[in-house]
Amino acid sequence: MPRGFTAQERDRISHALLATGRELFTRQGLRKTALDELVAPAGIVKSTFYQFFDSKEALYLQLMLDEAGHVKSQVIDRALLSTPDTREGLRRFLHATLDVLENNPLWRRLVTHPEEMAAVAARLDPERMAAMGDTNPATALMEFVRDRQESGDLVGQDPAVAVGALQAVLLLPLNTQYLGDPSTFHETFGLVADAVATRLTTHEGDPA
Repeated sequence: MPRGFTAQERDRISHALLATGRELFTRQGLRKTALDELVAPAGIVKSTFYQFFDSKEALYLQLMLDEAGHVKSQVIDRALLSTPDTREGLRRFLHATLDVLENNPLWRRLVTHPEEMAAVAARLDPERMAAMGDTNPATALMEFVRDRQESGDLVGQDPAVAVGALQAVLLLPLNTQYLGDPSTFHETFGLVADAVATRLTTHEGDPA
């Protein structure tokens, strides 16, 4: 019979599992992280883990959901949507996302290892996976682009093309080894971000 835990014990164990999962998934990824490694800092055995999460994929997804909410707030709510000027909003979005990629190692891992997301999706219920849609920054960006194209503030008619251009800018911080002098990276990024934001947007009198 599973051991019962007090509310305080459950809270402590949940926090320990999430903290350990964050560290291990960031450092070595989903596949290489063993259940033994996840449970040891929490002071529980492997069988007890399943009282808290159905699988290590479920723990991984919970971390993604938590992280996605924080990132969406940073790059969408406080950057992209922080100004009525579409062009400036795109600039702020790109720079805020750069800050996340440079300072949030877990999110950088998620962005650069899509096969781990696929592994999570393959193991979990589709409804559970769909929960990420509400906090996914990529979904919010697509909605923003679609809305601004319909209003005429963004060029083109296919939002996937505009989003692809923005994602191309965000490949730069993931490939700095190909960009020459590291000391000039932020200036280079700013120049490219400004060029893409300018090309994607229309101002009064500009052709759409």
